[in-house]
Amino acid sequence: MKILIIEDEIELAKSISEYLSGENYLCEFAATFRDAMDKIEAFQYDCILLDIMLPDGNGLAILEELEKQDKQDGVIIISAKNALDDKIKGLQLGADDYITKPFHLSELMARIYSIIRRKQFNNSNIVKQNELQIDLLAKTVTINSKTIILTKKEFDLLIYFIGNKNKVISKSTLAEHLSGDFADMLDNHDFVYAHVKNLKKKLYDAGCDHYLKTVYGTGYKWEAN
Repeated sequence: MKILIIEDEIELAKSISEYLSGENYLCEFAATFRDAMDKIEAFQYDCILLDIMLPDGNGLAILEELEKQDKQDGVIIISAKNALDDKIKGLQLGADDYITKPFHLSELMARIYSIIRRKQFNNSNIVKQNELQIDLLAKTVTINSKTIILTKKEFDLLIYFIGNKNKVISKSTLAEHLSGDFADMLDNHDFVYAHVKNLKKKLYDAGCDHYLKTVYGTGYKWEAN
């Protein structure tokens, strides 16, 4: 899962990133309005943490841009205690939630999880597809009631595929999801092929049906009825 932290307080942004990275989230930063706009135009995120008081612009304009582009990234406003009007305006512009500084990182993570679960998995902690079951909280995968062991990257890929079921996802999109904006610096996307190949093998060896399809010359698709 990929998070964009739009926050000009560097130490706070660093603390958030360290905490979320420990929970297997991939975090990217934007400390200015311009940098944030560049990132949301170029990439897609599972959740955006938005401090609306930025040194070179108002974060509410970022919400307006997300709405204009019809992007589905979840958004949590990070606000100061006295910013009630901005919170209300942000929610009206499409933000999913807000949290007031100072806050506990565990609470922030719970809110991020809640938004992702609601947007991608119909507000459920358990994702099922026939013989396959995923516990999003425990981060476990079972096939025919038998647990299989996935790496962090493989689990992230599986969740990403199921969260985008029946959509063709390109290798470049997967590379960007797994590596963030570092994907632009890679010579090729062979590491994506390797992770997908390993995920497929583990699923199929455990008796999972072939839901994950290769769309030759394009990418991959998770098929679900």
